[in-house]
Amino acid sequence: MVLLLLKDIVPAAQNNINTRFIILDKARSPAAANNGKNCIALAADETAAVHIQLWGDECEEFEAGDIVKLTNGIFSYVRNSGLILRAGKRGKMEKMGEFTVAFVETPNISEIQWIPDPENPKRYIQSAVVSAYSRIFPPLP
Repeated sequence: MVLLLLKDIVPAAQNNINTRFIILDKARSPAAANNGKNCIALAADETAAVHIQLWGDECEEFEAGDIVKLTNGIFSYVRNSGLILRAGKRGKMEKMGEFTVAFVETPNISEIQWIPDPENPKRYIQSAVVSAYSRIFPPLP
């Protein structure tokens, strides 16, 4: 299995993303009040950062500093949360370790505007950068 770097992840309605990252911060999702236990986290690897969604028991299982392997994940738009990486129904997240991976916080690929590729409408391409850093988890002053 080939692990993708976060900078190489592109939005798609398919569970085909295998990657690893460190969780940097975690908070309740804006949608959590409406549909139960769900939280959002800021995650990163050595190439980029991304927002990830944790559901149910995942909210309690993973903490800041955990290194996580995602298998068969999906990167797509989620109502009220924006562009999110998540396991979905067919994917799996598992803890691999703690505090031992290099990471960067910019660019944050959840803060990039994506548009359909004119040459292949099933693919997306980057259109604009909304923010270099996470607007949900702003950098410390």
